[in-house]
Amino acid sequence: MDILQRVGGHENLVALTDEERTQLCGEIRQFLISSVSKTGGHLAGNLGAVELSVAIETVFNTKEDRLVFDVGHQSYVHKLLTGRRADFAHLRQYGGLSGFPKPEESDTDAFVAGHASSSVSIGLGMARARTLQNQDYHVVVLIGDGACTGGMAYEGLNDAAVSGEPMVIILNDNEMSIGKNVGGMSRHLSRLRSSEDYLDAKRLYRQIMKKLPGGDVLYHLSSQLKNRLKRFLLHTTIFENMGFTYLGPADGHDLPGLISLLTTAKELNEPVLVHVVTKKGCGYPFAEEDPAKFHGIGSFDPETGKKLSPKIRTFSDSFGDTMLELAEKNDKVCAITAAMPGGTGLLAFQQKYPNRTFDVGIAEEHAVSMAGGLAKQGMIPVVAIYSTFLQRSYDQIMQDIALLQLHVVLAIDRAGLVGDDGPTHHGVFDVGFLRQVPGMQILTPVSLKEQRDMLRWAVEDCHGPVAIRYPRGGESSYTASDWQGPDGPQVKCHRRGEDVTFVTYGRLLDNVLEAAELLSNQGVEATVLRLLSVSDLPSQQVQELLSDNHRVIVVEEVCSGSGIREALTWELDKRCPDYRVYGIDLGRDFVPHGSQKELYKHCGLDAQSIAAYTMEVLSV
Repeated sequence: MDILQRVGGHENLVALTDEERTQLCGEIRQFLISSVSKTGGHLAGNLGAVELSVAIETVFNTKEDRLVFDVGHQSYVHKLLTGRRADFAHLRQYGGLSGFPKPEESDTDAFVAGHASSSVSIGLGMARARTLQNQDYHVVVLIGDGACTGGMAYEGLNDAAVSGEPMVIILNDNEMSIGKNVGGMSRHLSRLRSSEDYLDAKRLYRQIMKKLPGGDVLYHLSSQLKNRLKRFLLHTTIFENMGFTYLGPADGHDLPGLISLLTTAKELNEPVLVHVVTKKGCGYPFAEEDPAKFHGIGSFDPETGKKLSPKIRTFSDSFGDTMLELAEKNDKVCAITAAMPGGTGLLAFQQKYPNRTFDVGIAEEHAVSMAGGLAKQGMIPVVAIYSTFLQRSYDQIMQDIALLQLHVVLAIDRAGLVGDDGPTHHGVFDVGFLRQVPGMQILTPVSLKEQRDMLRWAVEDCHGPVAIRYPRGGESSYTASDWQGPDGPQVKCHRRGEDVTFVTYGRLLDNVLEAAELLSNQGVEATVLRLLSVSDLPSQQVQELLSDNHRVIVVEEVCSGSGIREALTWELDKRCPDYRVYGIDLGRDFVPHGSQKELYKHCGLDAQSIAAYTMEVLSV
């Protein structure tokens, strides 16, 4: 790691020779494999972007120039090259280095990134700000081909192409988002990167030029001729038709070539799109063979590539298995995913029912609207999307699902705190915005069995829109199911006590029950109620189960103002005005990254904090 230890920014990279920069790339790969094997993180995408990142940081000074990442999974090399190598020991850990770009960490992080397809829009905004303020810096956007399956990317490209604003958009084309890319743009890029005639002609041209005196210089100065040759063989690209100067496709692992190409793009002083072809997982055979597995991975053995943590049965696994059962019974059942067939548990469903599985790419709005069309024509679509990404689809849920009360099932994975991915990925807003949707039923299973029962009812017996929200990972200690349909009890009493009443739902049941036990040791007995649904609050059922002490504490894993506390307060005030309702939630700020256990403590939702808060309430 001799060279990596000496690199902390643009000035150090510029001072290196070509050979030293090539050696640096090898050291970076070794460092990433070793470091991420201990902490977990996003590995395959970063390994594929090593040379590209080194080239960017060499050509551009990201302290002054603005480098905008799309999604940001692939920002590890950027962080290494900008002075944060020592912080990788605490990557994605509580209080440690974020796994995504974070301006609070470094001035070289131009913008936060965690959701896809927004980078071109952000970059164009920065370029226009530069022009309006008569400033002098370069704007570079790094977007993957996976993010180009999202519609917002085209909104930004459409505007940027005709803006006249100098900016360099680098399309990192590795044929992957998390899973294999889908759609027309993927096919278009495949044609560009794999045209045998073009690549053969390009290789022949390079060989001829190198044999001529001064051929190396002539080769680098002849971009116009190469572009004409490329257009003759490949015709024009979609990007050229939009108005960009298009450079590529280029080998994303040819470091000197990348530096030369980016230098050319930088000097053109116009909207340029540079198409770079990389291999996800490059340099680590296990990640090359299975890039989806190493997209985001926990700790693993770098010698074997095997995960160190034991495999547990997750809510995503349970969802996928239940979907197989439902599809076998009813050929109207179909599944929709937004580039997440693996993450949402739908791989087996996709393999068995390929004609009833629709992976639409990173296009959540399209996924939900298409589900509306399927439902209107008699199909039963189940849309599996992470809670954080469902936020993109609010308008489509309202206009294209709820307005006609269509039978669409939203399977909301990763609801609540997700841990080390941090604030861009925590699923802590869906309760708030889904409760606003007329006719939407929101179910909150606590166990795998209850999830299966709710999913079966949602598919087989429900007639309107329904959402089932469940957490990342496996179930808590409570493994039973209390779901008997909408006509059965919507509240489960898990513990009786006369001093205070807790109302909660979902995964927090464990923390609340533990808090009740701690309180019991102090002579305070609590009633613990769990809601099975948080849409139409079962206020009468809650009222019948309240303790005699007029204190109710709502405990929920949402940001303040986006839960049920206010609604429950309103309902109970009409029925039993003597009761006072208090609440504990995640607070009004975005929640940082860290383990779920650490974040519960950080937000006051661990058992000890809940018990301490309760004692304060009872002392008033």
